[in-house]
Amino acid sequence: MIQKVLIANRGEIALRVIRACREMGIKTLAVYSEADVQSLHVQLADEAICIGGPKSADSYLRSDRIISAAEIADVDAIHPGYGFLSENAKFAEQCESCNIKFIGPKSKSIRMMGDKSIAKDTVRKAGVPIVPGSDGPIESETEAVKVARKIGYPVIIKAVAGGGGRGMRIAHNDVSFAKEFHVARNEAEKAFGNGSVYIEKYIQNPRHIEFQILADSHGKVIHLGERDCSVQRRHQKLIEEAPSPFLTADLRKKMGKVAVKAAEAASYENAGTIEFLVDAKGNYYFIEMNTRVQVEHPVTEEVTGIDLIKQQIRIANGEKLEFDQSDIKIEKHAIECRINAEDPARNFTPSPGTISLYYAPGGHGVRIDSHAYSGYTIPPYYDSMIGKLICFGPTRKVALQRSYRALSEYLVRGIKTTIPLHKAIMSDPTFIEGKATTAYMEDFMSRTPTDLF
Repeated sequence: MIQKVLIANRGEIALRVIRACREMGIKTLAVYSEADVQSLHVQLADEAICIGGPKSADSYLRSDRIISAAEIADVDAIHPGYGFLSENAKFAEQCESCNIKFIGPKSKSIRMMGDKSIAKDTVRKAGVPIVPGSDGPIESETEAVKVARKIGYPVIIKAVAGGGGRGMRIAHNDVSFAKEFHVARNEAEKAFGNGSVYIEKYIQNPRHIEFQILADSHGKVIHLGERDCSVQRRHQKLIEEAPSPFLTADLRKKMGKVAVKAAEAASYENAGTIEFLVDAKGNYYFIEMNTRVQVEHPVTEEVTGIDLIKQQIRIANGEKLEFDQSDIKIEKHAIECRINAEDPARNFTPSPGTISLYYAPGGHGVRIDSHAYSGYTIPPYYDSMIGKLICFGPTRKVALQRSYRALSEYLVRGIKTTIPLHKAIMSDPTFIEGKATTAYMEDFMSRTPTDLF
């Protein structure tokens, strides 16, 4: 049984794991960079070890130092959170070889689903719909143009090892394709050390819908419903909600079954997410699987009542899932706003610095997952997210009203944040009516005065 967990992450997700472990009676070890010495996860964990300099490459991405800290502190397991090494198959392998439980899937599944072309081929064989595209990576521009013409423009060029919108380019004809093909390859090489790309049909103005999966080591796989993640900027999610205001009960049922099939095809174990694009007619296509807990997991927790971090730990312990698909009931609506230290009025410029005043909203139906506090200095080295505001209620209308109210109460002084942006979105008719697609943010920013932010 797991008695002590090292959290190989920082910020709010590290805090989230500490809280789940504490409720389960499990000891925690925080690892941190020199820039994070004052971070809350360092202060609230049972033990803490510094693993390197401020940059991620010198600390949170140093698997050797993390494994060394785990061995020194005699931990049973490592929780990777999201980002950093959470989807690194080699790191999961290192944990396995050191007899340390990796709280996530097996390294084989991470490797399989981490390569997008292999992932597509795996789920296609299981009968999961995929976006029309190339059969695998394409190295030659000549071959790539032929594939693009066969698929039909517009097409999207994607990095095989991509994520976060990097190594991703859209082409509308042969001329733009030649340019974007090379740009995508160069971006992919710089970001991931792998310049391989593949090509897909570009689905215009779709919904981005993801299904939360839980799978134990005894062969049971279930889904916990979907999240609508369509409100994005440059492929980075800003707002997520559950359930989706677009899906019908019938479509939800069909997609849920397909999501389970996709996870089964990968012999998946632990928590994961099957991601789809859904067009205006309700056609849906698998795009990728995230082999980790998602930033937006709290919306699923609030609508199902299931603690996903605790489930991850129990699955890693070898325990069976204690519920069946028929036990999963979605009886609430939840909306999550990612609060970033950015200035929306200045093209979302990062705003690191010291928070002079921090006041988190409260009240019925409001949850805050954040590592920020008054006097905390946000370092410039990491992702700009400083917290998540999750509001929930019996209906979407109530969740919207609570979100607007909570955003009005949320006070962060000394830095710029996206709080005013989220507040403006919560009062925008298109979002209120549930009509936001992945093209929403571009349209919203073009018609909204920046002085509102």
